[in-house]
Amino acid sequence: MFISGLGTAVPAQRYSKAECWSAFQASDWFARLGPRAHLVTNAVLTRDNGIEARYLALESLDEVFQIDPDTLHKRFMENAPLLARNAAVKALDQARLAPRQIDALVVSTCTGYLCPGLSGYVAERLDLRSNVQAFDLVGQGCAAALPNFNLSHALLASGQCRHVLSVCVEVCSAAMYLDDDPGVLISACLFGDGAGAAVLSHVSQEFARRIEWLDNESLLNPAQRNALKFESRQGMLRNVLTRQVPHLAADHAHQILDTVMRRAGRDAADIKAWIVHAGGRDVLLAIEKKFGLDPHDLRYSARILHDYGNLSSAFVYFVLQAALADQAHAGAWWLSSFGAGFSCHGALLAVE
Repeated sequence: MFISGLGTAVPAQRYSKAECWSAFQASDWFARLGPRAHLVTNAVLTRDNGIEARYLALESLDEVFQIDPDTLHKRFMENAPLLARNAAVKALDQARLAPRQIDALVVSTCTGYLCPGLSGYVAERLDLRSNVQAFDLVGQGCAAALPNFNLSHALLASGQCRHVLSVCVEVCSAAMYLDDDPGVLISACLFGDGAGAAVLSHVSQEFARRIEWLDNESLLNPAQRNALKFESRQGMLRNVLTRQVPHLAADHAHQILDTVMRRAGRDAADIKAWIVHAGGRDVLLAIEKKFGLDPHDLRYSARILHDYGNLSSAFVYFVLQAALADQAHAGAWWLSSFGAGFSCHGALLAVE
């Protein structure tokens, strides 16, 4: 499998941490939450935590405090197909393919639910063929990009498809929830909206660089599912985010790296570029320590986190795009994501 094209998209509106803090202070929610909530939110939004701003599908920050099921569903319905379509168009243009050359579409999201699935809306907006194979993957959280790629790989390997369009789209502002729990508050301050798309092909296309998917591995640990998940309350998604996440992410990601490197007869020192889901700055620091890396090794993940916040499943598309734009050295690249489950995934890429 080869990556033939890559595209990303975000909403038009970008909000800084300072703007978010001011909006929170002026909202009705400020009085509804207790002093501890004020301290937690102030710490996240006014101190250096590796994030400067986020793109949110909101005309103004006042809208973020309208938290009810109908408003949140409408926000997802209006923005998820649009963001997915915009990212996909860029990926198709880069691959020099027409929409009707796509044989399968795999769409991942965890921030909203549609039936029929989001894939139908994306296929309609792109004018894909009526016989396109369409798949919706839900509930995989921030980890979803690699399972998405893995299904695409299977479709290509089966001989049924020549080109598969992979899309991850998250409208995190459509999964907003506030209460006095520190994990909930931190989550509300970390996540941004965005979409990533990749055209995946059976043979190498005329892309800027030749990117081949060589091997991959996954690790699912249901015993730790309560460390990071969505739960439903009052008809809305409430994010559960615990202190265990950085350690779990680093430990699971390291196990997967070791497994794939042993199979490939390689060493982590061979990796030329690290394409890693950040989660947050504490996660990056934990990965850096566990893997014995230098901050420079994770610079692309840190840059995307700083500029966009945590984009959930779409994040690694942005990191891969940043590494390509920077002309990162050819050779072995490592792609990794983790998320709800607790699940973690990794893939070895060969980039020329």
